[in-house]
Order: sequence, then C-alpha cells, then structure tokens
Amino acid sequence: MEKYISIKELEEAAASVLPKAARDYYKSGATDEHTLQENKRAFQRLRIRPKCLVGLTDCNLRTTVLGNEVSMPVGISPTAMQRMAHPDGEIANAKAAEKEGVIFTLSTLATSSIEEVAKAAPRAVKWFQLYIYNDREVTRNLVLRAERAGFKAIALTVDTPVFGLRRADVHNKFSLPQHLRLSNFEGFLSTKIHSSGEGSGLNTYVNNLFDKSLTWDEIKWLRSITNLPIIAKGILRGDDAVKAVNAGCSAILVSNHGARQLDGVPASIEALPEVVEAVKHYNVEVYMDGGVSTGTDVYKALTLGAKAVFVGRPALWGLALGGQAGVERMLKIFRTELEYTFNIAGTSSVADITKDMVVHESAYSKL
Repeated sequence: MEKYISIKELEEAAASVLPKAARDYYKSGATDEHTLQENKRAFQRLRIRPKCLVGLTDCNLRTTVLGNEVSMPVGISPTAMQRMAHPDGEIANAKAAEKEGVIFTLSTLATSSIEEVAKAAPRAVKWFQLYIYNDREVTRNLVLRAERAGFKAIALTVDTPVFGLRRADVHNKFSLPQHLRLSNFEGFLSTKIHSSGEGSGLNTYVNNLFDKSLTWDEIKWLRSITNLPIIAKGILRGDDAVKAVNAGCSAILVSNHGARQLDGVPASIEALPEVVEAVKHYNVEVYMDGGVSTGTDVYKALTLGAKAVFVGRPALWGLALGGQAGVERMLKIFRTELEYTFNIAGTSSVADITKDMVVHESAYSKL
C-alpha cells in the first residue's frame, strides 16, 4: 500500500478493481453532479495564508471530539454496504480507525452489524449513523443496540426524506448483491434491497421504509430513549443548526450527503461558516464532510470553524484496495499531509488555528 501517496491515487486504483455497479454507487452524485464537483472546487477557491518564523519546533494533531481524544481531527463518515468494496467491509474500516486513533461511523445500511463492529474494534471511538424508520420500534432497537455495544454517539441523518436521484444507480438498476445483506436487520428488512424494481433498489427500499414526515420533534423523541449525544448530520443552513441545537442535539455535522441528495446545493465547506456563526453562542461542536481529499482541505475546514472533518469515499477507496491496510494507508496519507500543512503554515496545534489563516480567492482578485 505504500506506493499510494495521495487520495487521488487511491481513488484511481480503486476504480480499476471495484465492480461497475459498486463503483458507480460509491462515486455518484445527484442528477447532473454539479455539487459533486463543487464539493472539491470550493476547497480550491480557498487560500491558506501561512505565518513565517513562528518558532515552531513540533506540531500536535491530537484533539477531542465530544470529549473523546482522537489522534487527529479526521474521522470516517458513514457509508453504506461496504462489503461490496471488500469482504471484510465495515469491520476492516473500524479496525483501521481503531489502530489510527480516529472516529469510525457505522451506517444503518451496513453489511456488518453493530455487534460485529463493536467486537472487532472494541477500543475504537464509534458513532452510529441513524435513519428513522416508519416503524419506530425498528429505530428504537437500533439505538439501544448501539448504546449497549459501546457506541459513543448517534449521528442522525436529517437530509433524507427520500434518497436523491442518482442516475448511475438507475441505469445500473443498482441493488445489493445477493450474497450480502443489511446486517443490522433480520428477514425482510435485511434483504428487501436485493430487488431494484424499475430503478435503484436503494431508492425503493428508502421510499417504502423511511419516515419522510419527520420534524425536529423526533430529536426530542430520540433524547427520550438514549443518553448518547445526538449529532445532526446533513445541515446546510444556520437556522436549521439552531433548530437542531434547541431540539437537543450536541453537535452539527455540516454535510450535503456527499452531493448525493440534491444537486445545486452549496458545497459543504461553503455552508460551514454560516453554521459555525449561527451556533457560536451554544455549547455545541461543528464538524463537516464532503469533498475532503487532502490534508490542506482538512486544514481549511478547521480554520473555518470545524472541530473535526470526516471522509467517506476515501475510506472506501482504501478498503477496496487493501481492506484494513488500505484504510490505514488512507488515514496515514491524511496525517502526513496535515502534518506538513501545520508545519509550513506555522501552526503548532489544532487549538492554535485561527480563522485568519484562510481567505477566499476573491481577496486577491484585484491583484
């Protein structure tokens, strides 16, 4: 795995080994995929302003997220059905996160169960990503299982009344391969996704089973059934962030769902400053994901107020290429690039990052 020295190289190599339907599912965005491209382009429009001769002797990437110490402010986002990328799937991903000392988030739609992941990576800081089903008992059982298994937070996805229109999945009539199942469920709920119908099997599954009538009152219901902190994942507006906090959320994850929900929304990094400003007087943490592919991307997000940054697709590329070792390689690439960025920008620790370290390219447009 050492021959790969960038996330771009991991992505290109993974594309050559993944089956077409899985590759297209992992890579695709909504409709024309403008936001998918903007998630990366928006980072490129930001300029780092390094400080010189600051007497830097070392840099420390360690920080805390919801009170848990992590080795760097980079965690792994939830992505569904990871055994399509590698036979070990989510278990390999979680073990890599444990070894590297970062947060791993398990998807509701995982091909490894809550209990399997907990057993495989008992020392990892694990979050559980939650969708709310029409059947509240299904949802309640997922939350209680995650709590019993030692997960540290519930990341409630709030941007998914229905799943976005992903044309590649429709063309491919995407469905979960027959030898795999949604391992957090039994019976019908674990295998319904094998059928694609007229289009995407995932969209058919979601449209029939997820509750799209949700309001912020569901946060209060979640608070009544668990002591775990709740993270609102999928926020792009400051006023929604405030509503989430007032409803009982402990953190906000600024995200456009990997540009997979609605094309034409802002890149996550563009929405981040508004959300940070909106909740600055509340005792909550703000994170972001979407389009993060370099250590400098991570640094820019931290500068704009993110407490931590999460990556989804890069973990899948590493997983496809080498299982646990591939995900570890991915995290090491981010760690190396972030260390170089800290050193050259003149930043000794996460706490030393100030928002004047990054400006939009328009600040230089008159030159």
